[in-house]
Amino acid sequence: MSQFSRRDFLAASLAATGTAFSLDEWACANQADTTRNPNLHIAAFRFDVSPPKGHSLCGGWIKPVVGYDDSLEAIGYVLLGAGKPIVVCAVDWTGLLNDAHIVWRTALAEAAGTTIDRVAVQCVHQHNAPFACLNAEQIILEQGDLPHIVELDFFNECLDKARKAVTAALPKAEPVTHVAHSQGKVDKVASNRRIDRDKNGKIVRMRGSSCKDETLRSMTEGTIDPFLKTIAFYNKDKKLVSCHYYSTHPMSYYGDGRVSSDFTGIARKQRQQEEPGCTHIYFTGCAGNVSAGKYNDGTKPLRGILAKRIYDGIIASEKGLKPEPVGQLTWKTHDILPPVRSTFSVEELTKTISNKDNSVVNRNRPSYTLAWLQRVEKKIPITLSSLQMNDIKTLHLPAESFIEYQLRAQSIQPDQFIATAAYGDGGPWYIPVAEEYPAGGYEVSVAFCDPGIDAVMTQGMKTLLDS
Repeated sequence: MSQFSRRDFLAASLAATGTAFSLDEWACANQADTTRNPNLHIAAFRFDVSPPKGHSLCGGWIKPVVGYDDSLEAIGYVLLGAGKPIVVCAVDWTGLLNDAHIVWRTALAEAAGTTIDRVAVQCVHQHNAPFACLNAEQIILEQGDLPHIVELDFFNECLDKARKAVTAALPKAEPVTHVAHSQGKVDKVASNRRIDRDKNGKIVRMRGSSCKDETLRSMTEGTIDPFLKTIAFYNKDKKLVSCHYYSTHPMSYYGDGRVSSDFTGIARKQRQQEEPGCTHIYFTGCAGNVSAGKYNDGTKPLRGILAKRIYDGIIASEKGLKPEPVGQLTWKTHDILPPVRSTFSVEELTKTISNKDNSVVNRNRPSYTLAWLQRVEKKIPITLSSLQMNDIKTLHLPAESFIEYQLRAQSIQPDQFIATAAYGDGGPWYIPVAEEYPAGGYEVSVAFCDPGIDAVMTQGMKTLLDS
């Protein structure tokens, strides 16, 4: 943050949403905070975030809600007894971007009696789900003829549910005496999307969430993380909360207007039914360039097959859990402001959005880009965070980060158990690694940051993970 002070950086974030927390309070909270032999308690919460019929899905450029295959949920926990409360939440939405993400964190912070810097909200990234950006919504509303990106009444209703769920959970908090970690291999789900390259390494074709091209499906899995990781909290021998982390785009098929938590959500719900006394939470890791395309042709039976494979990975991971007493707990944060690509023009984006001859997707999508430019101009930060217990470290990253960041995080601290959740603040959209920019391809073409984001993200991860 060499271009401006930390105080200016935090002040911009506070101004973005008019949060009730003072600058000094947030700045104080936004530091590494270690508690040894903490007297921990945990309060799990969950609430429904399924959009109403007619609501836009995935930003308004696919079919809106016509029905429901299964519900969308926000599931999380509040940790008490290690300084100010810590809140971690996973949401079955495509994304929460810019002010929408900050407002969610603020609502959870206020309900838990903590500061926004001690709240991590990560989306699972299903596509038959809302893709919420309040800034982009304001931009398209000014056009008068575009579908909503997110309807404000519904968005605010979800915030009310969040406050009520956390408030109701706190009196039921249970002691946390032990924590455990393990991992299990997931077979035939994840595959790298950027696999078909020419002799110069440039991307020729992508392998999406589903793929009917047998040539692409026959290619190697490519760079992935094959392991599903689990971190669980215990009261002695009673498992209270079990958090699962795996890296893949979580879509089997979408665009039919039927709301679904898709195959990762179905797997989570099956495990939840089996263990009603333990709250199961699923986080999507760095999956910007990873999907099920090699193993998914997009036909409906594949949803259940992929769900079974994720479920088997959860079971395999949990078999290795060995609870150990919590010796110390640390919450660390690091703020970044990613560099914007110089090719963007506010004037050109505005013209594109206003051009009524363009399709909805080619007008709504640029509104997300314009919202990001406006955010960076205001120097409103993205906060990376990490919860650390014993030899366990979680890492909360933004947007559609490439799998290489997750693998890099593990290499930074190879003797530690690192569980990564991406799809936090979705403002930057895709976050490729620097070496992938020359290769082009879809993910690079829609990334809002220039290659300098790699160094910014990597330094942020090192700051969080270094002991």
